[in-house]
Amino acid sequence: MIKIEFTPEAMAELQYERRYHPHPRVQQKMETVYLKGLGYSHQAIGRIVGISQKTLRSYLAAYKNGGIAALKQLKFRQPTSELAKHATSIEADFEADPPQTLKEAKQRIEALTGICRSPTQIRTFLKQCGLKRVKVGQVPAKADPAAQQRFLEEKLQPRITEAQQGQRQLFFVDAAHFVLQPFLGFLWCFSRVFLQAPSGRQRFNVLGALNAVTLQVITVTNTDYINAASVALLLHKLRAACPHLPLTLVLDNARYQHCAAVITLAASLEIELLFLPPYSPNLNLIERLWKFVKKQCLYSKYYETFPKFQQAIQGCLAEAQGRHHQALSTLLTLNFQTFPNVTL
Repeated sequence: MIKIEFTPEAMAELQYERRYHPHPRVQQKMETVYLKGLGYSHQAIGRIVGISQKTLRSYLAAYKNGGIAALKQLKFRQPTSELAKHATSIEADFEADPPQTLKEAKQRIEALTGICRSPTQIRTFLKQCGLKRVKVGQVPAKADPAAQQRFLEEKLQPRITEAQQGQRQLFFVDAAHFVLQPFLGFLWCFSRVFLQAPSGRQRFNVLGALNAVTLQVITVTNTDYINAASVALLLHKLRAACPHLPLTLVLDNARYQHCAAVITLAASLEIELLFLPPYSPNLNLIERLWKFVKKQCLYSKYYETFPKFQQAIQGCLAEAQGRHHQALSTLLTLNFQTFPNVTL
């Protein structure tokens, strides 16, 4: 049995590469080592990944001796694309001005190199160069990147470490307001699908707290407004659920969360309120949960009645530690994007 020590950083990188590395053989290697890090037996890993024990041992030995860089090495003979000779100039051009579509990339590559390739070949080449089709992000105009970085390093990260070691309960808190209306998404279909639009704009409010480690979700819900009384009810629920360990809540600066009544109640319940820097939704883990719920429950779906709409959302949140746990474990990693080096 090959013994390997895995750090949280290594597991996070393995998890990313097993999904997003452009070469399937490297993905297979990453999956093998990642499952080893999760504690699966060699026999189980072989069955899951579909490889022999000899191949499995070679992957583990490569990782043990050379780390993730060794897993990315491909030793079998591969044909070399003509475009590879121009990779440096193409990468420089695309880094300065990323193309929006494969069609545009194809035209620009042909203009730069005189080489014409099909869109499929262009896609393969771009992935080999490390390019990905990524949605453009936006930086809040009033965000303070330096303040976010300080908050992350000095306040949030130490509490995350304590929570991972079982010395603290850490929850991310936020409110979501789900409106009964069509959320139009994309479908693979033979003809365009039309959704019936519900009448009115009934709203289902969820004030949620997401456990950073276990992914437990504790909520307070209503159909009118989230206010300080809602936050107070959530504080009592959280303290009842976590009666012994130190308890920290990470939350934004909404007025009903920052009022004197809430701060006083939190102090009496021995709950630490850790307020995010202004305009920092990227540091609130629960924002990703709301996006997941919308995708699961609302996009391209029609609910005949408001109660069914509520039940779908509540059911999704209730399965955070059940049916949705695996998907959320990948989505809700404790890696936070900050903007010190973002190119604007």
